[in-house]
Amino acid sequence: PTSSKGPSTMMMMMMMRSLAVFLILVGFLPFIYAAPPCVVTSFASVANAVATCEEIVLSTFSVPGGSTLDLTKLKSGASVSLNGTITFGYKEWVGPLVSVAGSGITFKGPGTLDGQGALYWDGQGGNGGKTKPKFFYAHNVKSSTFTDFTILNSPVQALSINGASDVIFRHITINDKAGDVKDLGHNTDGFDVGSSTNITITQCTVYNQDDCFAVNSGNDITFTHNFCSGGHGISVGSVGGHSDNVVKGVHVDSCNVTDSQNGLRIKTNYNTTGSVSDVTWSNILLTNIQEYGIVIRQDYLNGGPTGKPTNGVPVTQLTATNVVGSVGSSAIPVFILCGKGSCSDWTWSAIKVQE
Repeated sequence: PTSSKGPSTMMMMMMMRSLAVFLILVGFLPFIYAAPPCVVTSFASVANAVATCEEIVLSTFSVPGGSTLDLTKLKSGASVSLNGTITFGYKEWVGPLVSVAGSGITFKGPGTLDGQGALYWDGQGGNGGKTKPKFFYAHNVKSSTFTDFTILNSPVQALSINGASDVIFRHITINDKAGDVKDLGHNTDGFDVGSSTNITITQCTVYNQDDCFAVNSGNDITFTHNFCSGGHGISVGSVGGHSDNVVKGVHVDSCNVTDSQNGLRIKTNYNTTGSVSDVTWSNILLTNIQEYGIVIRQDYLNGGPTGKPTNGVPVTQLTATNVVGSVGSSAIPVFILCGKGSCSDWTWSAIKVQE
């Protein structure tokens, strides 16, 4: 009689192998049929690329004056490659010229963003004269990386980091050397950090005419293996009188500061409240510093010192190790002006800053 049993063992094995091959192929389909990157060759194409693409390549084009290269609605996990030179047209306005937001974003070079700062520079920066646009906002960015690109000729502040967390900035060059001509460049801050957590800035180069790096608020901020030239040095502050007045956990290591107004600085504002704690400076080389090698003062008011410190913003847990180098003949190697009882728990060793 004919057997009523199911398929043979051999047939079952063949079916299972076919199923396995099918599943493998299905698994590879996203890779085989991955959408090509969206190559953007004009400003008019940016918005559509941001709305529809996960991988964007920015080629060479111009952005009209008064417009922002708006990358604030990127898809989660999006990659943006700056491959060309993007030039920003002239217009007096506040900016920003570039704005990036999102989660899991990769923004990488090797291209250049050219702000045409020389069209704006008048020696007054943000304090008067022409209205100058701020350059690059990395605001509300989470778990992202920014690498290997150049910001050229910032009208004023170059790269603002605010409301960000778990973000790395690496191999970025901010080049405002041209602003040294007739001292016309002013307030061309390199990296400004506020209200952010776990930010790393490493292996970057800054030529400018203001703070190379400044933290006004935030925690767990690391600035390491960077080069600063021509500006106001590496700063915490000014702290106090803002919406967020707490700085905690700023670690500066293995940096060179040269041809700058200051080397290392902490400044807090007169008759305000807040706190600065757990700041570490280690392995810092200072060269040709013009005013102060290390300066800590608690007397700032309206952007300048008063000579009268207050104690509403204590500076505690400050560690300085192996800070060495030279200041100019009219400069002061170390200057400290603290309010009563507001500077404590400091540990300094191997500090050798001299004329």
